[in-house]
Amino acid sequence: MKTHRLLAGATVLTAVAGLTACGGSDPDGSGTVTVDVWLMRDSVTEAFSDAVAADYEKRHPGVDVRIQIQEWNGIGEKVTAALASHDAPDVIEVGNTQVAQYAASGGVRDLTDKVGELRGADWLPGLAEPGRIDGRQYGIPYYAANRVVIYRTDLFEQAGIEEPPKTREQWLDVTERLNEDGVQGIYLPGQNWYLLAGLIWDEGGDLAVRDGDGWKGALDTPEALAAMDYYRRLQALGEGPKDSDEAEPPQVDIVAKGDVAQVVAVPGGAKLIEEANPELKGKLGFFPVPGKTAAEPGAVFTGGSDLIIPEAAGRPDEAYDFIRLLTGDRWQKKLATTMSYVPNRTTLAGVLDDDPGAAAMAAAAAGGRATPNSPRWAAVEADNPIKEFQTQVLTGKDPREAAEESSADITEALDG
Repeated sequence: MKTHRLLAGATVLTAVAGLTACGGSDPDGSGTVTVDVWLMRDSVTEAFSDAVAADYEKRHPGVDVRIQIQEWNGIGEKVTAALASHDAPDVIEVGNTQVAQYAASGGVRDLTDKVGELRGADWLPGLAEPGRIDGRQYGIPYYAANRVVIYRTDLFEQAGIEEPPKTREQWLDVTERLNEDGVQGIYLPGQNWYLLAGLIWDEGGDLAVRDGDGWKGALDTPEALAAMDYYRRLQALGEGPKDSDEAEPPQVDIVAKGDVAQVVAVPGGAKLIEEANPELKGKLGFFPVPGKTAAEPGAVFTGGSDLIIPEAAGRPDEAYDFIRLLTGDRWQKKLATTMSYVPNRTTLAGVLDDDPGAAAMAAAAAGGRATPNSPRWAAVEADNPIKEFQTQVLTGKDPREAAEESSADITEALDG
């Protein structure tokens, strides 16, 4: 067995230049071929990648797996170059919202005929939908992660709150009850556009919609305005800044001070909070962002990854077999329990029942969504007008006027 883990940088450059044997070469004439796989930093542990490669090689005598670990920083340019080359890797992990821009290049293999075999009917919508462009499936769902509400169980108890809220209105009521005696009911910065997106989807709206052959911003719809009004009411029950996001200042640091009852974050944020303030260890719980009714959690922005096969892959059949193995029951369950990720199919969510944070994440992921699958969506996030819309409304600007301006900016970005 020859399983290699290589770092990005030179690996990508030499592969694109044709200096590294990729795509099933047989340099020593042994009859063994190699499947080249690019996985992203922190998507798996080294032990996990070695184990899945060993499993594949056992099932496919004469095929070696070479897993190369890539860095997220600058990955867009590296993948684009690889797809345009004649010597691309066979399998590439990409961010779920990146599939459209890569597929637009024509360099990604259409895997629509594999959806049934891969049990695509059960895929998380937030992974499957961005991998599907114009009815064709290019990205195969790999794993997901999304935000939940991390809350102080002791502060809930002191306020006489016996269980987490199940609806949006209950969430407002609970947060208001917590917002006293020097406690912030919630720390919510004004520019958490991921939370706003979920609220908009719950209202039946979207961030942008198809307009003929193009796209147009949709923050000025009644649905989006209703969602922003709810966000405004919730944000006012804490002291979060109106003009910045979760990173400025780092919201983990704010919560670690000990006077915040709730924060919207990925479950892993709880560990960081406990590390910053060990006195909070054992006092943090999780629940999904509440929905409009108690029937199901609120919609959430689903982050995560899909797997693609380049058109230039040298071993497309072996590449598909690797994807089928990695996205199958055994390794999806192992990935979920190892990394606390949400597996790619809703039917596998039960594997996380013993992990409260991941279980809350999985409950919400069943109704998760991703950003509009325009190949130019990255241009929207580069100078994010959704954040500006939020800040303007929170600081007193007429919501409809702010929405119309930001929608126009989204339209311009998507039209290029």
